[in-house]
Order: sequence, then structure tokens, then C-alpha cells
Amino acid sequence: MRVKTRIHSIESCGTVDGPGLRYVIFTQGCLLRCQFCHNPDTWAYGKGGGKEVSVASLMDDIKDYLPFLQASNGGVTVSGGEPLLHVDFLIELFKECKKLGIHTAIDSSGGCFTRKGRFITALDQLMELTDLVLLDLKQINDNKHKALTSVSNKHILDFARYLEEKKVPVWVRHVLIPGLTDCEEDLKGLAAFIQTLSNVEKVEILPYHRLGVYKWEALGLDYPLNDVQTPSEDKVKWAQEILTIKKTGT
Repeated sequence: MRVKTRIHSIESCGTVDGPGLRYVIFTQGCLLRCQFCHNPDTWAYGKGGGKEVSVASLMDDIKDYLPFLQASNGGVTVSGGEPLLHVDFLIELFKECKKLGIHTAIDSSGGCFTRKGRFITALDQLMELTDLVLLDLKQINDNKHKALTSVSNKHILDFARYLEEKKVPVWVRHVLIPGLTDCEEDLKGLAAFIQTLSNVEKVEILPYHRLGVYKWEALGLDYPLNDVQTPSEDKVKWAQEILTIKKTGT
């Protein structure tokens, strides 16, 4: 348990990052530069941000909340930033979680996924210890994805296919941003892709919000979506219906 990494913060009783109450660890570092990111202070990787923690120190803290996690059928979720940049740390952390029977989840955009080299070997090992992946699929149209996040979605969609190959349960999450990710054609395209995956247990629409704008300002960054407002409840419901339509059309 001597392995260390850098994290941004911890939420000890999260309720939206997996089943039950969750101990949520937000890792430091991300390769994407999403225009709507509410945690741009997690972007810096390495010694450029966050605080260093060990598996042992996290487990000591997690144990304090274990009765609440267990009573709610909750567990530990590692989010970010991008948690898969810390794959070796996650392996050791999840090994310790499994010793205590703790449900494990990863909230990832798949932005650093590759099937090459040591990464995929370590990821295979991590998936054996992972009960759930919350997969952020931001935009099915690759050109629009590049404009929105600064990277292609090709390796991200391949990550989704990889998770199906590994039979890892997935909850798909899609942030609905007026004018950027709410195009009916794109939503139907995303729905069609999701329907090709046999391991998707749930699809969630996350309404765009502006709660992180102050962080952009604090970092001296120009927020690119100043004119974009939160979608209406009806719009969210409409998008949810599109993404959860069955192959048969029922």
C-alpha cells in the first residue's frame, strides 16, 4: 500500500456517482479540455496540481465511512480529472477495497485509453477489480467532439467496446448542453451506438450547469460557454427518451 498518486479532492458521502452512498476520490490530471468542465483545476497532471496521497491513507479514511457505505449498498468511486491516468494506484486501492467487500466504481471519459503497451495490461488487471464504470460519452459526432473537448472520440468509443469485451457493467452518462450536445441527429447516433453494447445497465442525462464558472475565472481562463444556459426539464426528458429507446422502437 505504499503506492502514491495525486488527487484533487474527496467527497465522503456522494450520492450521484454510483449506487448508494459513495466515497468519491477526484484524481488530478486530465487529457481533455472540455469547454463545459466544472473542475478545470483538475487538468494539471503530475506535480502541477493536487495533493499526494497513499493507498494506506485513503483506506484509513474510507474505513471511517464503511458502515454508511455498507448500509446503503454503496462503495468507492474514483473520478477526476481522468482516473485512468492513475491505473497502477487504482489497482492497489481496489485490491484493498475488495478485501473489505467494498463495491468499486470508476467515473471515466476514457480519454487516455489505448490498447497498446503496458497500459492495457494494467487496465485488464484493474477491470478484474472494478464493479462498475460510469462512462462519460460527450458527443458521438467526432468533429463536434474535437471542438468540444479538444480530442477525437475514436479511442473513447473503443474504450466502450473494450468494457463490453471485459463484461464490465456500465452506466453511460451524457451531459446535455444546449446547442452543443442536444442535436437530435447526434442523440440518435449516440443511442444507436449504446444499443450495440450489451453491458450498459443505465443511461443518464446530466443537465449542463454553470457551477464551475468561478473556477475558470480564478484560474484566469476565459469560459467559452458564457452564453449557454441550463437545459429545461422538458429538454432533458426528451433527450433521455431518445437515448433509452430500444432497438425495437418500443
